[in-house]
Amino acid sequence: MLKELQLSLWFILLLVCGFLYQLAQRSSCLFSCLPPLKSQQGPEALLSQGRGIVFIETSERMEPPPLVCCAVESAANTYPEQPVAFFLKGLCNATLPASDSSSPAWSLLSAIDNVFLFPLDMKRLFEDTPLISWYTQVNSSAERYWLHVSSDASRLAIIWKYGGVYMDTDVISIRPIPEENFLAAQASHFSSNGVFGFLPRHPFLWGCMENFIEHYNSDIWGNQGPNLMTRMLRVWCKIGDFRELSDLRCLNLSFLHPQRFYPIPYPQWRRYYEVWDTEPSFNDSYALHLWNYMNQERRAVVRGSNTLAENLYRKYCPRTYRDLIKGPEASVTRKLGPGNK
Repeated sequence: MLKELQLSLWFILLLVCGFLYQLAQRSSCLFSCLPPLKSQQGPEALLSQGRGIVFIETSERMEPPPLVCCAVESAANTYPEQPVAFFLKGLCNATLPASDSSSPAWSLLSAIDNVFLFPLDMKRLFEDTPLISWYTQVNSSAERYWLHVSSDASRLAIIWKYGGVYMDTDVISIRPIPEENFLAAQASHFSSNGVFGFLPRHPFLWGCMENFIEHYNSDIWGNQGPNLMTRMLRVWCKIGDFRELSDLRCLNLSFLHPQRFYPIPYPQWRRYYEVWDTEPSFNDSYALHLWNYMNQERRAVVRGSNTLAENLYRKYCPRTYRDLIKGPEASVTRKLGPGNK
């Protein structure tokens, strides 16, 4: 009788050990195989306070090049207490790569605590906005600048819904923007749409979405982007010339001096890839737009080149510089994305 009891206890003990082993294996997979818990939050919950920094990728590209990673990382470093949301269209039809993926770009982005990756579902995004009627009727295959036009529309809808700051993926953040409702001047009387910020449900952005449809012409590059912002600014405010380095204000909107984001204007974009005798301090800037859309020559940041861009990477996105920037023999510039205007 005692022997039978001992055998029963041993059998039960073996069953318990097997159960605990399987549970441990499943728990290990739960924490190592699934995306990080932070990625399970939806944008509604994450961005509800209107303090997020937003990036968008409207192509199917799923391997962010170094400049995109630098833009996202620099924003995460500049705004450590705020969520940085990266919306990618490619995530709608693909599985998010694991954090231990062989892709160094994904490994880098997933390791940053305040960076969150979301699918860009345009149909869902445009619901309850004026843009839904346009989106359900437009023939994207016939659009000359579809990646750019869809990006222009998406950034308006996201910031209108959630608030926060939108940035193109070739914008390197260097210090926090102190404004809540603002447009960035590219030049006097001309607004960019590469950087802007608003509180949720701001009427200016609703007007922009209405203007997007009313004056839709996708054959003109920028007509739905910087040209639209400039049109709406002129309707919203009577803007004069900038005086010295002062910003302009009208109603509850600030029009920020070109030095804030565009201290190097687009005709001089190559200056970012040159060696300077004395590099600028950018003391009057919040971020720097590297004009990647202009970079048809595919100039790249190269380790050891001592160009302005290399030094910006080393200072403001050190992980990107460490993990993704190679020496002269391995430097490759990837195809430009629509967020790189």
